[in-house]
Amino acid sequence: MIYAYCRVSTQHQKIARQITNITAIYPNAIIIKEFYTGTTQNRPHWEKFIPQVKKKDTIVFDSVSRMARNSAEGYKDYKMLYERGINLVFLNEPLINTSVLDATKSKLLNVSIDTGNQAVDAFFKGNIQLINDFILALAEEQIKAAFDQAEKEVTDLHSRISQGIREAKKNGTQIGLTKGSTLTTKKSIECKAIIQKHSKDFGGTLEDPDVIKLCGCSRNSYYKYKREIKFKSRN
Repeated sequence: MIYAYCRVSTQHQKIARQITNITAIYPNAIIIKEFYTGTTQNRPHWEKFIPQVKKKDTIVFDSVSRMARNSAEGYKDYKMLYERGINLVFLNEPLINTSVLDATKSKLLNVSIDTGNQAVDAFFKGNIQLINDFILALAEEQIKAAFDQAEKEVTDLHSRISQGIREAKKNGTQIGLTKGSTLTTKKSIECKAIIQKHSKDFGGTLEDPDVIKLCGCSRNSYYKYKREIKFKSRN
């Protein structure tokens, strides 16, 4: 099986680009979508589907940064999945695909030493093992470096955005919506329609947790939409 794991970590990112990039190469991939969840960045879909992935299955990512929230988590997951025999493909960082690591291992020195002198044989075997260990260490460092770089790029981006917002505020530029205004999106329209139809607060039959599941939005967004509906009905 081939899976495509696509994740967005902020409300403003679009998941469609990742899906397009992956399906252009793997049109039959099973798409796993992970969305930002409001106040947390847990990965419920990842945690649910990873145990189901079998040996020799493939998971494709648009980039290293989509696999995990930080370098340590990503590197840990990479090693765990590789040890399970699962193929990992990163479209933007192909040098750390597990197929490359497999190729590196296949090229390790495998020399039989038998000079008849036990001390000499042990010396050469020990050096060959050191060389192989060094090659594998370099390969693993390359993988870890890719995750470190991805985390650094995300951190730098957040820093630039924060600096830009501070500068804009300093110059008197309006950031975000003006007080009392609301942002209307296709998602908000759909969710509000579901809330008005099914929520007990508006004559429906369902409690809030069940309506949240129907909406597919975060708890924060759900209660914001409810407030906006109530405010609109009073005005």
